Amino acid sequence: MTDRSFVLARAVGIWLTLVAVESIHGVLRRLFLEPRLGDLRARQVSVFTGAVLIALVFWLTLGWLRPQPAKRWWAFGLLWLALTLAFEIGVGRATGMSWDRIASDFDPRSGGLLALGM
Repeated sequence: MTDRSFVLARAVGIWLTLVAVESIHGVLRRLFLEPRLGDLRARQVSVFTGAVLIALVFWLTLGWLRPQPAKRWWAFGLLWLALTLAFEIGVGRATGMSWDRIASDFDPRSGGLLALGM
């Protein structure tokens, strides 16, 4: 395995960690925030708490990738963004959400803040 593919595998591993942390975060949101705040407000709050969790995961794992050229960090960011969008849309569709409902999560005009979170 080349150094480049080894680092890419680690970057994907970090993304998988993020997905696991955010999935647990989503379950906790539904269990604890939604009953108190309602669906939309709970999703809005969770964008910010999710950003804190993401920053924490990155802080704990980025040293694992070692120093990289700036171009590679941009590539990681775009990879993580693409994988996350695909995951969010895929899970939404798999759980029966309509395209309109998924789009509303990304649309600030309808209260969705996920685009900001991305």
